[in-house]
Amino acid sequence: MGDYRERLRVPLAWWLLAMPSALILGATLYAGLTGPWPVIIMAGLVAGCAALLITMGLGTVEIRDGTLRTAGAALPLAAVSEVVCLDEKQTTQLRGPRADPAARLYSRPYLKESVYLALSPSSADTAPYWLVGTRHPAELAAAVERCRVQAGHEPVA
Repeated sequence: MGDYRERLRVPLAWWLLAMPSALILGATLYAGLTGPWPVIIMAGLVAGCAALLITMGLGTVEIRDGTLRTAGAALPLAAVSEVVCLDEKQTTQLRGPRADPAARLYSRPYLKESVYLALSPSSADTAPYWLVGTRHPAELAAAVERCRVQAGHEPVA
């Protein structure tokens, strides 16, 4: 069993806004058509919208066996030199104007907070840091710290 696991589901509000919007768009664009086409077009828009939201909600952040796993990428926690919980403003800055193009970012547009994981220069990963979006940054940072200490590494600040 893993030390930490979070499923990055799409918020209910997105579903409540997206589905009626798809229906209204379908009804507006194709109101002049006859036969089965309006229903087919609206069903296609709703299905496409649902598929997009479901796909966005499949993301996970997991710590298991001393490794952070996100979207097929793995980071050995022994390579982490600094762990910082970031609030909404700091996360926005590191996603945008202050972002390093070589950094590894894993987030979703609806996640406001994140955890910054600076990597030691001796790590095999070429990224200077990982920015991992989460709904529970304090819990993720604590799990990273706990796994590092269990593996015999010094705690990071």
